[in-house]
Amino acid sequence: MSIPYGAQKHGLICGYTFTADGVGQPLDSAEATQQFGATETRSGTAEFTWLHFDLTDASALPWMQQNLQLPEEYFEALRQGSRSTRIEIADDHLIAVVNDVAYDFSFDPSDIATLWVSVSDRLVVSARTHPLRSIDRLRQAVKRGDRFGSTVDLLNHLMRDQGDVLTRIVREATVRVDSIEDRLLSGRLAQQRSELGKIRRLLVRLQRLLAPEPGALFRLLRQPPPWTEAHDLDELRQSTEEFSLVLRDLAALQERIKLLQEEIAAQVSEQTNRSLFTLTMVTVLALPINITAGFFGMNVGGIPLSDAPHGFLVILVLVALFTAVAGWWAFRRRRE
Repeated sequence: MSIPYGAQKHGLICGYTFTADGVGQPLDSAEATQQFGATETRSGTAEFTWLHFDLTDASALPWMQQNLQLPEEYFEALRQGSRSTRIEIADDHLIAVVNDVAYDFSFDPSDIATLWVSVSDRLVVSARTHPLRSIDRLRQAVKRGDRFGSTVDLLNHLMRDQGDVLTRIVREATVRVDSIEDRLLSGRLAQQRSELGKIRRLLVRLQRLLAPEPGALFRLLRQPPPWTEAHDLDELRQSTEEFSLVLRDLAALQERIKLLQEEIAAQVSEQTNRSLFTLTMVTVLALPINITAGFFGMNVGGIPLSDAPHGFLVILVLVALFTAVAGWWAFRRRRE
């Protein structure tokens, strides 16, 4: 059975029930309403359920509160819109707040949204307000027939997908920075500062939102819920370490962008100084001409050389001489 994407009620984007072999079977909203209680309370089986909701549907949150036995901390995080990435324990559930990039990500800082996840031994509930890359990759993996042995295994896959998406973003940003650096070395500064500033703002926001809280993760790994398996915790720890490596690469790219911005600022300052020096040179060279023209244009009695037949030539030579002296002095100051 294949359920069209987004065609279900109560904001349910997709639902899957995972059998003992780890393969997900599609679950619609009507089946979730009628059968979920039995699935949740069933014991001695490896079955679990994943429900993914769209919070822009006004009926999604009331349906979740009425039909799903989720901890109050999860609904409180939804109401508060908490954006800090973390994984913590609440009433024997794992509450994960995951920040991810939008599906139509275009290197804009506003293309980052939040995914709220609740994980128990038999149920995974995820909710978002915007289409996100990582959760869509997880949904595609389930549709392909990938096997998931537990709810934590599903969460680990989501964390790995998020790490892969972030790695791709860092690579694309690195390519853009390489191109900007090449244009900078060739002397083309047009729009380079704005592009670097946009990329840097994006990376800063990604690092601030995607970096998991170390304290919450440490408490989780030290005192995990009793239903978690040791190998699942090891995979979660490994996923977190890989994610931290990507964040370090992101920080290194930010530092590189900062150095490029400083280099561009230095080049712009040098160009400004050259322009000011050229303007100063023109002013200095025109100073003797302006002073002489001012004195001889006052139209008062006693102007020298007014009756001399070669007066204009004498004044021209004097102006040229003073201009040459002023130019020599200005170029000498520049060399110094």
